[in-house]
Amino acid sequence: MAELTTTLIHHPYQPPSGFAAPQPGVFKASTVFFPNVAAMRQFDWKDKSAYTYGLHGTPTTYTLEERLCTLEGGAQCLLVPSGLAAIATVCLALLKIGDEVLIPDNAYGPSKALVEGELRHWGITHRYFDPMNPADLAAKLSPQTRLVWLEAAGSVTLEFPDLCEQVRLCRAAGVLCALDNTWGAGLAFKPFDLKPGHLPALAVDISIHALTKYPSGGGDVLMGSVITTSERLHMQLKLCHMRLGLGVGANDAEAVLRALPSLPLRYRQHDETTRTVAQWCLQRAEFAQVLHPALPLSPGHAHWQALCGDVLGTAAGLFSVIFQPDVNQVRVDAFCDALQLFKIGYSWGGPMSLVVPYQLETMRSSWPVYLQQGILVRFSMGLESAADLQADLQQALQQCA
Repeated sequence: MAELTTTLIHHPYQPPSGFAAPQPGVFKASTVFFPNVAAMRQFDWKDKSAYTYGLHGTPTTYTLEERLCTLEGGAQCLLVPSGLAAIATVCLALLKIGDEVLIPDNAYGPSKALVEGELRHWGITHRYFDPMNPADLAAKLSPQTRLVWLEAAGSVTLEFPDLCEQVRLCRAAGVLCALDNTWGAGLAFKPFDLKPGHLPALAVDISIHALTKYPSGGGDVLMGSVITTSERLHMQLKLCHMRLGLGVGANDAEAVLRALPSLPLRYRQHDETTRTVAQWCLQRAEFAQVLHPALPLSPGHAHWQALCGDVLGTAAGLFSVIFQPDVNQVRVDAFCDALQLFKIGYSWGGPMSLVVPYQLETMRSSWPVYLQQGILVRFSMGLESAADLQADLQQALQQCA
């Protein structure tokens, strides 16, 4: 009979199968056991027919990948440690020395830092295009262009591009297009079916998602996803994903799985609160401009309405304001500091409202003509009462007058 120390490791008990509960099980593993050598040699990590190593997937991560595909309308999903890691994975998998990538000038800041840093050092060139002018994108597509990044809505300033026209231009040029779909969250529109009923389907090639935001919903998880409909493209991305050794923790996957069922409800509540507070801000003399895709005077509103406007709850939980030109940085910072419910912090999609002042002139090639001059502040609306958030803004504006 084996000694106790051995028995505790090689215990014969196996729990009965058939256990079912609201939440999927959490499987943590680096090592995965094979029933025999033949199975070890036969199992392939590149599909989901079996398990080979923890980094290549467990029942927990496979389940999350499949549910995310359902959310965004894709067929294949890769999980990575953050939204930026999703962007980097796409770039590293698809670009090589001599290639060019095009980026909207209003793109997520770290994405621009990636192309200006590592990609440029590796001989991959980049150019920025005006997201609100499809002709500028068309003019900058070149024989060297291998990838075009798209965002809807734009980072910080939330202008909404003519996404369908951008995708058509990429299609016509035979260039892959990847969308940062974090704002849309798979709910505002379907990235792989931008115009339902349109044949052939008008779709992006790749949708990346910072699961850190709305799918997590708690402000406590870092994770990203890369979703495609093409098996060939997915395998190209997956091979790079494997070589980079990217993976996510089982407990983080569990947290996103637990939050997914409430995602539509939370997204709608974020949206309703944001519209209410943004409308209130339109009446305040301190603000020269309020930026939110659902507002008629916000840049790109017509594009948003065409793509998202027929569905309830499709404008997310972000809006920005531009203060009047005579309100200086000191007063804007004092306003942010005076807020009590809004906490100063990056990211969005969690239960608590956030605020960040930005220096837009350092983030763009030039000041967009459709934006008023002034200091910009972005708000991420949480799940608090709209009336309480409005009152918080009002008291902070009074203190910095």
